[in-house]
Amino acid sequence: MTGGEASALADFARRLGYDFARPEWLSQALTHRSAADPRRSQLDSNERLEFLGDRVLALVMAEWLSERFPEEREGDLGKRLGMLVARDTLAKVADRLGLAAVLRVPASEGRAGLRERANVLADAVEALLGAIYLDGGLAPARELVRREWEALVGADLRPPMSAKSRLQEWTLGRGLGLPDYRLVSTTGPAHQPVFVVAVTAAGREAEGMGDSKRAAEQMAAEAWLAGRPGR
Repeated sequence: MTGGEASALADFARRLGYDFARPEWLSQALTHRSAADPRRSQLDSNERLEFLGDRVLALVMAEWLSERFPEEREGDLGKRLGMLVARDTLAKVADRLGLAAVLRVPASEGRAGLRERANVLADAVEALLGAIYLDGGLAPARELVRREWEALVGADLRPPMSAKSRLQEWTLGRGLGLPDYRLVSTTGPAHQPVFVVAVTAAGREAEGMGDSKRAAEQMAAEAWLAGRPGR
């Protein structure tokens, strides 16, 4: 690690407001698999921490939403949770933290814009929460989530609904059955895939593109809803 990289990492840690007892957890959380050691089967990447952090975030957020909206039923709380832990939401948190600037990727991938990809940033946020949990337990992870998600949790008093949920509600409400999603194509390298998904509903089809099948399905549903009858 160069002096400039070490300085940037120290600045980032200060912005987090958390002092790692084991800074190697932070370093691993910020190591994309493209920069990991192939001799170690890339186990020094942030993927395992992402796996853990995903669960930490879900637990902390479920706890918080239960406190914040005591009159809401489980279904509405689930809708809120889904939006607050979604890729695009996590990418916004990463932007506020300045995470892209300290994410370790090969120089060639950095020039290609890998650091700016929403799924890469979202994964790194989850890895960061996993690292904080391993280093200091649930309390500091909870503190970071409640600080960085505060405006998002309070932004809308109504439970949000994803495009897929809105499309399903529209079709079922008219007795048209469930929308049908079909993977059209997958292109790009393993660490930077591009998925194209088509959705068919009410005899009409629309396509969406994303860096995961789930994201592509959401975009397809958005595209279908944008052209639905009666808009």
